[in-house]
Amino acid sequence: MVKEYLHRKLFDQLKKWLDRREILAIKGPRQSGKTTLLQMLKDHLVLEKKVEKEQVLYLTLEDIDILEALSRDPGAFVKSYIGGKQDRRFYFLIDEFHYLHEGGQKFKLLYDLFENIKFIITGSSSLELTGSTSRYLVGRAFSFYLFPFCLEEFLETKERNLYNVYRENSEILKEFIIEGKDFELKEELFEKDFLRCFEEYVRFGGYPEVIKTDDLETKQVILKNIYDTYITRDIVELLRLGDVSTFRTIVTLLANSMGGLIHYGSLASDGKSYFRQIKHYLSILEETYVIRILKPYSRNLSTELKKNPKVYFIDSGLRNYIVRNFNETGLRPDGGKLVENVVLSELSQKGDHEIRYWRTAAKAEIDFILRTGDQIVPIEVKYSKLKSPEMSRGFRSFISQYKPQRALILTKGFWGKAEIQGTKIGFIPVWYI
Repeated sequence: MVKEYLHRKLFDQLKKWLDRREILAIKGPRQSGKTTLLQMLKDHLVLEKKVEKEQVLYLTLEDIDILEALSRDPGAFVKSYIGGKQDRRFYFLIDEFHYLHEGGQKFKLLYDLFENIKFIITGSSSLELTGSTSRYLVGRAFSFYLFPFCLEEFLETKERNLYNVYRENSEILKEFIIEGKDFELKEELFEKDFLRCFEEYVRFGGYPEVIKTDDLETKQVILKNIYDTYITRDIVELLRLGDVSTFRTIVTLLANSMGGLIHYGSLASDGKSYFRQIKHYLSILEETYVIRILKPYSRNLSTELKKNPKVYFIDSGLRNYIVRNFNETGLRPDGGKLVENVVLSELSQKGDHEIRYWRTAAKAEIDFILRTGDQIVPIEVKYSKLKSPEMSRGFRSFISQYKPQRALILTKGFWGKAEIQGTKIGFIPVWYI
């Protein structure tokens, strides 16, 4: 019997790389579905590519015996599984790679020793899959990222009829951003349905186990478990943090200031910490896929470096658990910031572009600036009911100063178009991002 899995976009990408020799490194937060993805690849190899079962090996380094054997003598460890069958192709699916000390060196050795083996590894900390590890694996490994479900995957899983509408309109938005392609104005026929799904996604996020249940209380319990095991235990143990209480306090302070500027002095004071420790904790949270740090945009690099960054969270549901608030966006003061958080997550997983924010000394602000080469696209999130095109003074100011070819305003169901000083401006519902 073939096991049913929730579809992940990354699975389709990885299948294309299975016949190449390079190591595939899958990075992402705990409980984002990396173990399931390995099982999907295993089933694909056995059931569709007809690889013999004994040639596809799933191993987790959470198993102390396996970890110790691999650490002690990597070559002997691998030979114990393949015997003398050097003429056959094997697939080693290694889960929780970050537990392996000096993993980069060990897998460089294995890669060079065994040309008949395809290694696929996963890790919950990019600290262990970059730095020294990446140095040893240059030219030997390709990296991929698996985050909690994006909005497209969420809709494909939960609302198949809406997913088809999403695909069509998401392509319109993409073509407008990338090419400036014009689009027809339309009435948002499925606004109530999209609004319901979007609100659920904003409130509870995209962790697979959260998506699988419709019970709101169960969703919250699952998010509590992710917080307790991932932030309180896994990160603390993996990185050997001594001051757990301070670390948790900093996480809470960051969650409460999501979408705002990072003020290191205030964080240090409120968290009873100090500047260097704050910087260290922020780095840890970013490298273990809990937060995203958003830098400012300026044509002057030195100006960019001097300005404070903003903080957002990888998953809005986990962030909402930290602040203990799962109310709908219209019933909370941080509703707009929550929607911004989802938009940033979506933008971060689509396209090859840098993302920045823009803010002047007079506090005129643009939520996001997409930068691809010399092209920039300002994006404003306006999650309110519009009946006609509306733009903030800051948005107009940015257009006047930088003269981008196109700009985007993400709305609560409104489609529209405008043009200012030669800049095409599209108004498109936020759930198509």
